[in-house]
Amino acid sequence: MRVGERPLAALPWYLRPLFWLQRRRWGQVLLPALTWARVPPYYLALIHFYAAIERKGSRLEPVLRALVQTRISQLNHCAFCIDINAMVAAERAHSMDKALAVEAWRESPLFGTRERLALEYAEAVTDGGVTDALSHQVKTEFGEDALVELTGLAAFQNMSAKFNAALDIPAQGFCALPTKGR
Repeated sequence: MRVGERPLAALPWYLRPLFWLQRRRWGQVLLPALTWARVPPYYLALIHFYAAIERKGSRLEPVLRALVQTRISQLNHCAFCIDINAMVAAERAHSMDKALAVEAWRESPLFGTRERLALEYAEAVTDGGVTDALSHQVKTEFGEDALVELTGLAAFQNMSAKFNAALDIPAQGFCALPTKGR
């Protein structure tokens, strides 16, 4: 890591319950959260945005969100993000094989039409290559509101992955996946 870990006791008291929840869910405190928490307004904004992405009323099914986040993590070479997002994808898809195949989604028979389109769009957002034709395809398949949601998800995951990769935040042992790019 390019910044040192800050002890929980050094963080504002109002953030500590959030870390308790992380330990409960993940079995450990997440290193990116500790890093973001160095700037509490950033961390609070981040967790609120993440909560909006993961809400039950999302137009994007949970497995699709996790697959998109895993692929964007791979494209950004974020070891932590690949680790945690692949574990979530495997849980949600009930398939480690599917999580392991995300990098080769074009060739894999494990992905459905909606997943393939979402992954294609996520790659285009990440690479800055969204075309009118692709946008129209996504809008036709998912609807306009879901297009906005998918774009927001991709933008959020790109920000998160770039943050973690730039600060060299390591994987925490959630899921072993290849970390190379396309």
